[in-house]
Amino acid sequence: MADGTDVSNVVESKQYIDVMINNEQYGIDINFIDNIVRMQRITRVPKAQDYFPGVINLRGEIIPVMSLRRRFGFEDDVFTPKTRILILKPEPQASIGFIVDEVKEVINIKEEEIDRVVTSDDKNTFIAGVGKHTKGLVSILNISAVLQDKEQD
Repeated sequence: MADGTDVSNVVESKQYIDVMINNEQYGIDINFIDNIVRMQRITRVPKAQDYFPGVINLRGEIIPVMSLRRRFGFEDDVFTPKTRILILKPEPQASIGFIVDEVKEVINIKEEEIDRVVTSDDKNTFIAGVGKHTKGLVSILNISAVLQDKEQD
């Protein structure tokens, strides 16, 4: 190019929803997010895994809700005015809600600013990598690992 810029070196950044879970920052790929709703009444479902407190009715659609705190082995959810349910669509016909302590903002992280995590610790299988952001480190969630049922293994 005339200005000396090499287009092949341009690195695209991805957008993530920056959320707080148990006072830690996590990033969820914005492409999975369908909606963000305030905490609402959850109807319990018998014999569901302990990290599934139940389902919600969102505009006529029944959506299972997962407690990320319970899923990660943290202490139980404490609902505050900042608590939100992220509605994700990991597949076109399926929705799931994730309870998070707080939704902070949408952030951009370049692929080169994400370090992959390699560990045998079970909890870290939920983490695809750790991104460097101006406001600190953000653990990038591996959505498919979070959704995978360990009991099926």
